Amino acid sequence: MKRILFVCLGNICRSPMAEAVLRNKLKQRSLTGLAAVDSAGTGDWHIGDPPHQGTREILQKHRISFQGIHARQVHLNDFDQFDWLIAMDSRNQTDLMEQAAQQPARTEKILRFMDLVPGTADQDVPDPYYTGNFENVFQLVDKGTDKLIERLIAGSL
Repeated sequence: MKRILFVCLGNICRSPMAEAVLRNKLKQRSLTGLAAVDSAGTGDWHIGDPPHQGTREILQKHRISFQGIHARQVHLNDFDQFDWLIAMDSRNQTDLMEQAAQQPARTEKILRFMDLVPGTADQDVPDPYYTGNFENVFQLVDKGTDKLIERLIAGSL
């Protein structure tokens, strides 16, 4: 079983959305033994908070549970506990790389989410906290999690 941690800035919009969507897809496809999923933020502003209202609304619209998801901050032990830390944008990736710099092997576990979707013009998942476009983020997360599952099944992640 692979352990995957999605990471964004505050852990209330993008990364909890990716966590909920991937968990839902794994459950629907009877693949829950394939991966354990969590999310965290690089910042500490929202620790303990539920997902953002916009995230909750888009997940409810698509009948995806976010039960039990609360914001937390990335900790150094996450690099040891998870096989993959998947950053939702370049800035999150840079922040993770800086945290992992003391142990270079940890940097090999960091992946940018949109790198899972070859051929896309999008390099980053935009932060809907600032844009308000939760539907666009959901569509990117939906595509990326499909590709993630393909890679998990193929053993290439």
